[in-house]
Amino acid sequence: MTRPNGLARAAVRFRPASFAGTFVALVMSALTVTACGILLETGVRASVPPVRYADAPVVAAADPYAYVVTGSGEDREEEAVPLPDTARVDAGLAARAAEAPGVAAAVPDFTFPVRAADAGTGSGSGGAGSGVRELLVAERAFTAHGWGSHVFTGSALTTGSAPRTGEVVLDAGTARTAKAAVGDTVALDTAAGPRDFRVAGVAEAGPAEGARSAGAAQALVWFSDAEAAALAGHPGRADAVAVLAKPGVGADALAVSVEQALAGSGAKVRTGDDRGAVEDPGLGYAKETLFGLGGSFGGIATIVAVFTAAGTVALSVSQRAREFALLRAVGATPRQIRRAVASEALLAAPLAGSVGCLPGVGLAHWWFGQLQDRGAIPEAVRVHVSWVPLLVAVAVGLLTALGAGWAAGRRPARIKPGQALSEASMERLRPGPIRTVLGIGALVGGAFLTGVSANATGDDAAGSALGVVMCFMLAVALLGPLVARLCAGLFGLPLRGAGPAGELAAANSRTNARRLASAITPIVLAMAFASTLVFMHTSESHIADEQVRAGITADHVVTDPSGLPVDAAARAPGVDAAVGLLNTQVLVPVGSGEFSSLQGAAAQGVTGTGAELAKVQDLDVREGSLDRLGEGRVAIDRTLANSADVGVGDRLPLHLPDGTETSPEVVAVYGRGLGLAAVTLDRASLAGHVSSGFDSVLLVRGGSATSLTALGEVTDASGFATERSLDAKLGAWSNNTMAGVLGGFAAIAAVNTLVMTVLDRRRELGTLRLVGSTRRQVLGMLRWESLLVSTVGVVLGSAIAAATLVPMMRGTTGASPYVPPLLYGSFVAAAGGLALLAVTLPARAALRRWS
Repeated sequence: MTRPNGLARAAVRFRPASFAGTFVALVMSALTVTACGILLETGVRASVPPVRYADAPVVAAADPYAYVVTGSGEDREEEAVPLPDTARVDAGLAARAAEAPGVAAAVPDFTFPVRAADAGTGSGSGGAGSGVRELLVAERAFTAHGWGSHVFTGSALTTGSAPRTGEVVLDAGTARTAKAAVGDTVALDTAAGPRDFRVAGVAEAGPAEGARSAGAAQALVWFSDAEAAALAGHPGRADAVAVLAKPGVGADALAVSVEQALAGSGAKVRTGDDRGAVEDPGLGYAKETLFGLGGSFGGIATIVAVFTAAGTVALSVSQRAREFALLRAVGATPRQIRRAVASEALLAAPLAGSVGCLPGVGLAHWWFGQLQDRGAIPEAVRVHVSWVPLLVAVAVGLLTALGAGWAAGRRPARIKPGQALSEASMERLRPGPIRTVLGIGALVGGAFLTGVSANATGDDAAGSALGVVMCFMLAVALLGPLVARLCAGLFGLPLRGAGPAGELAAANSRTNARRLASAITPIVLAMAFASTLVFMHTSESHIADEQVRAGITADHVVTDPSGLPVDAAARAPGVDAAVGLLNTQVLVPVGSGEFSSLQGAAAQGVTGTGAELAKVQDLDVREGSLDRLGEGRVAIDRTLANSADVGVGDRLPLHLPDGTETSPEVVAVYGRGLGLAAVTLDRASLAGHVSSGFDSVLLVRGGSATSLTALGEVTDASGFATERSLDAKLGAWSNNTMAGVLGGFAAIAAVNTLVMTVLDRRRELGTLRLVGSTRRQVLGMLRWESLLVSTVGVVLGSAIAAATLVPMMRGTTGASPYVPPLLYGSFVAAAGGLALLAVTLPARAALRRWS
């Protein structure tokens, strides 16, 4: 049974086109499964080796995740969601950890940004001509730490002394560039405001500091540990506590000792590569991204791969129905027929799977590298390739080939010998009863989910989209012959007026509905998935762009890559209104019961009152008023309000960027959250809960652009909308790449199927030539058939995409999908062009012998 028998080997020898088509489909299946499996495995095993904490064997830090608990008892499940920002611990835990047995030192660690300020803007004695030195660095940005960290990073003073309150230590490169020496005064912008600091010393960054600062292209400054937390904007809180061991104490023993000392504090004790995750919070989002690609998208891609590969295998078997019928007529047993089909699968699938694994590994590496280049994955994370996804890819291909071959060969194997040839001479007009019932069920399910999506909002509408696509695609596959026959009758009517070639094409399509269905299904698949993924993003981007342009009523928008000083609004001269915004993200519980989850929501912290914000930004308030915006009170987007089931006057439970839980009152609901921010709250509510205390944007009404250039780059609402759209490049690239993978796979499957179909019709094409049809007429017939196939595929695929996108976009944005005409036209042209080439080229080759 496991060894190919003579029938299988003969099939490969005498029907190489059929074998090649099956082989190509299984190779593409293995490629897709391998790539997604590698990304999933990388997400599971992803880690970041410690750099800053490399010489600190134990690090105590806060949990970087928020949790959602659903169910209870045995059904209890806990979902971990990465926090948008760094969670912090009580800096006083360093003293507790220092008392633990085996601890040599415990240092609270602080990392935060500061900016080089203009001389004279700081407090104290700074002023024009007062000797305050300006620090000239790239983008005016510094990475600041507490000086106590030098004991585990290796940074060392070259001149001067350790900093005290009001003092700073500069790294040697910055000091040389600015020509600053010990005793000079420098002006810095911090989260606590602009300050002047005396240069207490100059230090060479240690290996850990040097590696990080080189990677981030930033200069370094150090403050006293007592002052660092206040300047960072979160007094009394540290990013982590680095613990050093006494001689002879191992990391494991030290970790146990520290864990006991910090019991009940909420701090997590980290060792090994877990220390790297503390200093690089982006690892959590990287894991989530890889899980999404390898798991969620990988599951869809695997289903599509199996789906198309199974269709190709089934087509290959069905094309040989006449041969199987002849074998049954001359005495072959059902077992021999089934064994022949299984042997062909065993001959093709393992080899195809092995061949497909190599390009799959290459695709995974390319995809991973692109994500790293776009900042979605930390540079230190590496791709993990093991035998597991490769074995799974081969196994999936083998099981797909066996399953599809068994299903397709079941009828010719069990038919009575006397009926075999008569059954093979005509095509069955309809699928079997089981297939019909399942197809109708999928069609009803897709219609039901479309209705659910139309009546849902927010995440509920988006969540049902995948179900709509999958149900309708399954319905097309199961009811393919019926759908093809109906479409051939409908779309074939215009062909009857296209001359003999068109009329013959229409007749062929009606008569051979199964063959037509095999070619239509992959095109429907490609069109449906590619359109859904691509136009979902174009719709969101288009609506967000419109909301930004309509929502920003300020005359000028000021931005700076290193952030804007907290008093930027006060520094804007001669303006009617100026409001600073700090852009970040919060986590909001949505759904209920088993369907509850934490949803990330863009948030903006407002420096000023709601009335002042209304002068520079129109949020399109639908309920309530921004006048009450302040401490403990927020305004939210209507889509988020629907998802969280809250309204004006209700409390909205949410997690601030560092994980702190709060429940502010909703005072307004507005309509432009997709383009501006889903949550609007006062700036003070975010203070102490973000890593950067600097504003992201300054909105200004009145004044001149020239007078604002000292603060940063100045643009208007239109320019800012364009700049924000560039920030969405990662989302666009991800959607387009997924559409390319799925659509490309389905397109190759469509071409493969059409080529197999044409080559299987060589005898039919030869007969047409023998009865007097010219070469041009035969090729014309095939072109009309390819046009019919592509038209039906595009129409059905577009209909499935529309059934998915229209309710989803109306539920999530309140608007209709935006479909760029040129982009949609390119999809249609690609489908038509591929179908035409896939039919014409092999047909020309097949007709050469009849020339």
